[in-house]
This record gives sequence, structure tokens and C-alpha cells, in this order.
Amino acid sequence: MWALASLLLAGLARAAIPNAMLRGIPSLPKLPVPERSITSPNGTALPPITTVYYFDQLIDHNNPDLGTFQQRYWMNWEFYEPGGPIILMTPGEADADGYEAYTTNETINGLIAQQQNGAAILIEHRFFGYSNPYDNLTSQSLALLTIQQAIDDLEYFANNADLPMPGGDAVKPGQAPWILIGGSYSGALTGWTMVNKPELFWAAYASSAVVEAITDYYGYFTPIREYMPQNCSSDVEAVIAYLDGMYAANDTTGIQTLKEAFGLGDVVHVDDFATALQYNLFDWQSLQPDVGPGAAFFEFCDALEVKDGVNAGPEGWGLENAIYSWGNFWNTTYYSYVCGNEDAETCLGTYDTSQSYWTNVTVNNANRSWFWMVCNQVGWYQVGPPEGQPAIVSRILQPIYEERQCVNMFPQAFAYPPEPTTAQTDMMYDGWNLNVPRLFFANGLRDPWREATVSADGLFKANTTSMPIYEGDGFHCSDLIVENAIVDSTIAVVQEAGLMYMKEWLAEWTPST
Repeated sequence: MWALASLLLAGLARAAIPNAMLRGIPSLPKLPVPERSITSPNGTALPPITTVYYFDQLIDHNNPDLGTFQQRYWMNWEFYEPGGPIILMTPGEADADGYEAYTTNETINGLIAQQQNGAAILIEHRFFGYSNPYDNLTSQSLALLTIQQAIDDLEYFANNADLPMPGGDAVKPGQAPWILIGGSYSGALTGWTMVNKPELFWAAYASSAVVEAITDYYGYFTPIREYMPQNCSSDVEAVIAYLDGMYAANDTTGIQTLKEAFGLGDVVHVDDFATALQYNLFDWQSLQPDVGPGAAFFEFCDALEVKDGVNAGPEGWGLENAIYSWGNFWNTTYYSYVCGNEDAETCLGTYDTSQSYWTNVTVNNANRSWFWMVCNQVGWYQVGPPEGQPAIVSRILQPIYEERQCVNMFPQAFAYPPEPTTAQTDMMYDGWNLNVPRLFFANGLRDPWREATVSADGLFKANTTSMPIYEGDGFHCSDLIVENAIVDSTIAVVQEAGLMYMKEWLAEWTPST
């Protein structure tokens, strides 16, 4: 249990988030920032990789007269030699400070830089961290947080940045090959940029790239159900079916009794209770191949399936034990992780719009900025599946549950629950249909975001030498991290293929200026 305790402490920063979708945010895994001095190939001492640089980015690419804001970036040129590529990544929907390891050879970015004598850059996404066109996150300011503005940021940076390394003012696209790398949402942004700005980046690497915007994203839970221990999924399905049956029968007394078994009797609305039961499943997304049995997700399954030292068979222990043991896990361990000292309704309820969670417009609030993108353009609402499919998540949860919260968060922008413009997003940036040269896709079988990638079930997208698609046994963005390849040989195959293609494609590049 000590392993879980340490994990829970690390997770408290994201605890007490009423919107469960933001717990399964499609974000990059974070690595410790290496504490070592770095030198260039000729032995010159280089600035620490934590050094922050600033770029004057346009506030609005459709109206340059509005001026610029300071966009933060980090850079590591320890492997760079003239003629090498410039490797650019945004971590996407997060404060980029803390992701500096993505400029080192602990990640695929740095492996490519090392192999090709390149330099690696990490740039912060607009309206995340401290790269903000305006000093607040009101609806009016966030109107400039769109996929297209983010793509245009990458283009404007590549074409105009004078980089801090020697010769950094003469490596624009055309003078040097640029490679765009991303994972999760930023992997999708990588694919979308390659569609929208052909030839700007010579090559690209997209990991767990959620290229298809989907409103009703019940597929998030498909890989989890497929790969979690079967006894655990059986018992979770039993509890969910029991809840949904009572909901259909309007058995409010039975639902209240079930809520109380979890210590959540004070949660007023049944949809908020159903969402709380998702939280244990969202812990799956933090798994990586090098994570052992002490991970929060496996502690949860052990709580359900190990009784008096005996593991349940694949059918689980059954409904009665599942309610007792899952409820006990919430009561003894998980509630304090999720809610700390808050009462259940304050922590898990989504109907009190006076809470600061909905009203706080100060910058560096990744949840608010991301929710703006979710409500407007990408959806990805993690909901219950259609009837007839196995359900580890309640069918009480439908897109309207999230869309109602868009009004809570942004009442100035939405008078009624909005439907995200996912069809338009997929039309503009090609979604699953994208087909661009020199774009390498890397996916993981156990990734809950798999069903929004080009490796989605039933898509059967061709793996070609122009646009290779590799899939290992990994989780979310596992292939970005070098250590994962040591643990899982299927991830090593993906990384080696990515490096091979980058070498081939860069050999074909010629200057245009």
C-alpha cells in the first residue's frame, strides 16, 4: 500500500476536479528533468536545459496588428552540428515547464537529435502555462485558443525564431530540415499541422495521436476493458449494470444505498456519482510498461479481486462482494486521494456553478484552457457505451453531462449546452483520413486513446513507407520514452522504426533557400 500512498500524494495536484473528463486528459507523460551539465560536440558548456527563452508570437494570426505575446520555449543543442535538423515539440495542454526532458535523449526527440546531429526545442502551447496572449482565461480571451491558431503558432515560430544556439538565426525551414514531434493531443496537432501546412516540416513523429475528434468517445474505455484483469472488469461490469438497472427503474432508494456503500451518500446527483466510479478507470492512463503492481489502478483491482489471499477467477467474486470491496476501497483509501478534506458534494458535484473551479479565470489553469478546446472543437467526452456492448462505465453518462458543464465554465460563451464541432474539425484536418508524406505514427495497444488514433479498431489504415503506422504493446505515448523500450521489446521495435525512417527521410532533404 505504501506504493499507492506515494502515487496518491503525487496525484493530489489533480485531485478534486469535478469534471471527470479532465482526469483522462490526453496529455504527455512527464519525466523527471535530468540534472546534468551538457556540452556541445566541441566541448563547449551549454546553458542548462531548464533555461527559458521567449519568442514574440502573434496574438492573432488573422489580425497581426493586435501585436505579440511572449511564448516560452526551451532548447537543447548538445548534439547539434551544422546541417542537422531542428526538432520541435509542444507538450500541448499543459504548463510546459517540467517537460524539459523531451529535449534530451531520454526521449525519442533526443534520440533523433543524437542520431541526426540535431537540436531539440520544447515550445509552450498558447493559453497554457505562462504563454498567454492575455492575462486571463475569460471566454473573450480564449476565443483565440483554437487548433488553427496553435498550428499557425508553430509555423510562425519556425519561420521567424532566431534560436539561441550559434548559427540559430540561419536554420529556418528551407535552410535546415525541421521535424515536428508530438504525443496525445500534441500528436494530433502534429498530424493536423502536416495536413494544414504541407512542406513546412520536412518530417514528423506522432505518438498516440488522437487525430479524430469524436464527441461520443466511449471508446476510451475499450482498451482498458480489454487489457485490465478480467476478474476486475467482470466485477466492475456487474456494479455498473446494477446501477444502470436501478436508474432505469427509478429506484432512488437503491441508488442511495449504493452511494452510501462508497461513502458518497452526500453526492446529490446520480450522474456525478456515476462519474466518480470512472475515476478508478482513469488511473489506467498513467500506467507505463515499467510500472508494477503498486500502481493505483492495480491496487484498485487487487482490492476488488483478492479475498483472504485468494484471487477471483475470470468471472470475479460477483456483485455483492464487488460493491462491498470497491466501496471499502473508496472509504479507506481512494476518497482522501480524490477529495482530500472536502465533502463529497463539494468535491464531486458539478451543479454548483459558484465554485471557484468554474469561475477562476487566472492564467496557468490547464483544466480551464483544455475544457475550452473540448467544448468547442474536439469533444472526446468519455461516456458510457451503446446498448449491447459491455459497459465498465455507466450509460447514465452521455455527452450532455459534459456539455452542461461547458455552460457552467463558460456562461458568457454558451447560453445552452454546445455540441463540439467535431465534424468540422475532422473535415478541416482530415481526421482518420489524413494521408501526408513523411509522417510516422506510433501507437499502443493498451492506450485508452487508441480508438481516436489511426490504429483504431476496424479502421485498417494502411501502413506505408510514406506514412508508416507502428503499434506496440504500450500504453499512452509509451514509445516517446526511451526507458520503456528497455522493458518492452515491442516498443523498442517502434522506436527503431521511427529512427530508421527519420534517417531515410532526412537523407532526402535538400535546402530550398
